[in-house]
Amino acid sequence: MLYPLTFETIFKDKIWGGQKIKTVLGKDFAPLPNCGETWEISGVAGNISVVAEGPLKGQSLQELLEKYKEELVGKHVYERFGNEFPLLVKFIDANDDLSIQVHPNDELAKKRHNSFGKTEMWYIIEADEGATLNSGFNREVTKNEYVKAVADNTLMELLNIEPVSAGDVFFLPAGRVHYIGKGILLAEIQQTSDITYRIYDFDRTDDKGQKRELHTELAVDAINYQHYDHYKTQYDPQPNASVNAVTSDYFVTNVLNFDQEVLHDYSHLDSFVILVCVGGSLTIETGDGHRIPLKMGQCALLPATAKQVTLLPDGDMTVLESYVP
Repeated sequence: MLYPLTFETIFKDKIWGGQKIKTVLGKDFAPLPNCGETWEISGVAGNISVVAEGPLKGQSLQELLEKYKEELVGKHVYERFGNEFPLLVKFIDANDDLSIQVHPNDELAKKRHNSFGKTEMWYIIEADEGATLNSGFNREVTKNEYVKAVADNTLMELLNIEPVSAGDVFFLPAGRVHYIGKGILLAEIQQTSDITYRIYDFDRTDDKGQKRELHTELAVDAINYQHYDHYKTQYDPQPNASVNAVTSDYFVTNVLNFDQEVLHDYSHLDSFVILVCVGGSLTIETGDGHRIPLKMGQCALLPATAKQVTLLPDGDMTVLESYVP
């Protein structure tokens, strides 16, 4: 019964959201006035993905996981996570700066929220000229310095700001202060978690004049204050090749750039595979005859039982390939 699965998109309007989910990715989010995020594959309670096509249409990811277990996600993944799907895939359109924020690690999230932590990565699909984002600090910072900067409203002086362009990748382990800047459209792959500590929201208000809640005290013990020499992920995309961009305890992500047919053999993996199309379009073909079209802004979940798939690009395509190591 299992085959490459696509899911109904979950749309999220946000105070900082824009129109690119519709104008660039071709997803109609009416009647929402804007769309800041789409959740494409989600096991988060209250936002469980539902299959969009095929014999399993209408069934939830949770139902499939409970029914098919390791056939869906892989033996070691099921042993590790049980009936909790471990990854969440989003597209994010920042029409304005997001809040400065941080996510707790597994230990802190478990203690405070009985949740997974949130390690994530970003792939920049499109960036307006001059667009920037924040990842980490621009120097070594002590906890006391950070607390003082928040109190004095000088936190921006401590942040590492990165100019961005299409194809850039950023890996953000839990504990790293960050925000996505105005004019950026990106794909996000992360742990299954919706725990965010908002540190500063640029004093903006909603349509009722209300400011969003801040979590400055919770954030203090969640932050990694260490400074790093490089925050942008160094990888070298190649034509007609699969290039590793991120390897972590939670997910591995490769960037696939192809303009010709390619057979991918997953028999060495003991995991599901998620394919996120971030450029062009393609058809996924399985050995048992399933053909699934995928265009920019769409995702497919390959079950662990899918050991070989053929990717058939329509011209140039760029796909993120992620799985649990």
